[in-house]
Amino acid sequence: MSVLTRRDSLRLAGAAALAAPLVAPLVAPGIARAQGNWPNQPIKLVVPFAAGGPTDIPARLLAEELGKMLPQRVIVDNRTGSGVVVGTEVVAKAPKDGYTFLYTTVAHTVLRAMFARLPFDPDKDFQPVALCGVIPLILMASKELPVNNLQDLIKLYRDNPGKYDYGSSGNGGAMHLAAELFLKQAGDLRVNHVPYRGAAPAMPDLLNGTLSMIMNVANDALPYVQRGQVKGLGISSSHRLPLLPDMPTIAEAVPGYEAYTWHMVMAPAGTPMPIVLAMNEAVNKVMAMDRVKTRLAELTMETRSDTTPETAAKWLRDETAKWDPVVRAAGIVAN
Repeated sequence: MSVLTRRDSLRLAGAAALAAPLVAPLVAPGIARAQGNWPNQPIKLVVPFAAGGPTDIPARLLAEELGKMLPQRVIVDNRTGSGVVVGTEVVAKAPKDGYTFLYTTVAHTVLRAMFARLPFDPDKDFQPVALCGVIPLILMASKELPVNNLQDLIKLYRDNPGKYDYGSSGNGGAMHLAAELFLKQAGDLRVNHVPYRGAAPAMPDLLNGTLSMIMNVANDALPYVQRGQVKGLGISSSHRLPLLPDMPTIAEAVPGYEAYTWHMVMAPAGTPMPIVLAMNEAVNKVMAMDRVKTRLAELTMETRSDTTPETAAKWLRDETAKWDPVVRAAGIVAN
């Protein structure tokens, strides 16, 4: 097999991805002889979340556009169970041939901290391909709660340790992590965590006042805030949300606070680098499309279209370093 330089790989992958229409398979010299022209069969994008959810929808949009760009279909395969463990294991143990990829979130970064045993290594068994985008969360308080802003909420919690409950979509999910980070940075506030099996089952208890607050991903939270059913007290990003310019960032009350859920494509470790680079190029081009950016902006995702496997890997390392101690300090374990 001939050895490609990084520049050669990117040039070949980019030229193929830009071809319109694509008249030849996306292929790197050497890969063709060793494994056949890639891709010469459908590609599987494993999503370890339920179909129709906030992670599945962007994944399906990506798969659809990749299928138009590449000479083969990209099929979404939802594999749920044990949080994200079941779907993630599918990819970890898949052939390293460029036909199985993982579409995952911040949940990947806390697997080692939450599970005493895993059937894979979250770091060593995966090769980051591309970061697709980030989604902030909105801190929503019940209308029954006697607060009007984050300062009021922090004071209420500080004056009443252990009296109030907050909800999440489950242990170790983005909603749980973002809330725990808020409580810690706001002064180690004591608020009881109530995990639900998803965000939707938790919302009725926020609306009726059983829960004092929820931090939900912005695209799910927006309708409740816009209808006035909850008090939207803050956005978790470093800047205000264009759709809600009057809502302050949480950092305006808790300096330094910032949290996102994010979406990333990964491959099994050992997947040939020319394939990883070609897939990276294709994902970046999809995320740069105006129609994709517009659709995902409606879902409050800030798309990324300039990441490399190296920068995606650094993002993953940095996020793991951020969230691992939060999980361990809070004693979060899989439910």
